[in-house]
Amino acid sequence: MRELDETDREILTILSKNARIATKSLAARIGLSRSATSARVSSLEKCGVIRGYRADIGEINPHVIRAILLVSLRRTPANHLLDLLAEHPEVRRVSSVSGELDLIVEIETPNIDGLNRVRDWLATDESVGDLTTSIVLRRNIDREMR
Repeated sequence: MRELDETDREILTILSKNARIATKSLAARIGLSRSATSARVSSLEKCGVIRGYRADIGEINPHVIRAILLVSLRRTPANHLLDLLAEHPEVRRVSSVSGELDLIVEIETPNIDGLNRVRDWLATDESVGDLTTSIVLRRNIDREMR
């Protein structure tokens, strides 16, 4: 990855707040020509600093059940379990973590029965030592961290 200068950091700050900003507007804010700004953004994309653009979508369906499953494994790694988790569409994110826990599994289901099905299935896997379920009551701050 290349060294970022102050202009690159300014571009990233602006794009992180508004990824849909027009190149002309971005150029005016950073004090460069449109072509120079476009070249810088392209360079940041090509070297992997900007990995993509996304829509930050609010709650589409507030009636979705969201839960976090805290998993302690009997032994690690448990790659077969990760493969099986990936097959469940209710599983939105799995993070391996250090400490007493091994995995944090984020689930979204249309109802509590769907959550129980995934939870019960996971609890019966031979590699799972302990499983704690926490239902998400509200997302107070929701930013994707990179």
